[in-house]
Amino acid sequence: MAPPKDTAAIATYADYEIITPEHKLRKALSSRALAPGEDPVARAERALADLSHEFPAWMEAECERLLKARDAMKNLGVTAAVKEQMFHAAHDIKGDAATFGFPACAAAADSLCRLIEYAPDATSIPLKLVDQHVDAVRAIIREYSRSDAVDLAHQLTSCLREVTDEFLLHENRDRPEVIASIMGPSIVPNS
Repeated sequence: MAPPKDTAAIATYADYEIITPEHKLRKALSSRALAPGEDPVARAERALADLSHEFPAWMEAECERLLKARDAMKNLGVTAAVKEQMFHAAHDIKGDAATFGFPACAAAADSLCRLIEYAPDATSIPLKLVDQHVDAVRAIIREYSRSDAVDLAHQLTSCLREVTDEFLLHENRDRPEVIASIMGPSIVPNS
């Protein structure tokens, strides 16, 4: 079963949009009331454990989204829509990584998000660097069962982050306020 697709209500006005996200958690709520003394967190953890067998397939579906975004970037160029597609695919992987049991791939997805977010001109982003990020995320997920997977993921992600920072610092050399953000510590937890 694939993860549910996002559907949001969008109200467009002359100079802004209001996006109201779908309330996905309502679908997950049980109609059964909590028993007296039942811990809602424990109940939620049990429900999550019941779904855990589906997490690898869901992560694979997220990787497919990332691949499609990369293919769109190569075939259509770096349009605003393609840039957004790539960013959201990477951002979702970053957010889902720990829950789905692949926390070591969050840092590679975060690095790709940073690359897209902080490049002042997305068309200047080297496609080779995008390829390296996408391939890194896929490799980390594919090889996650290896005993040294977390160490290899850390080494790979450190190299990606270094190259990405170097590119972003160069591209933003005339924007000190952006450089301060780029050089800030990652908020992605260590795996």
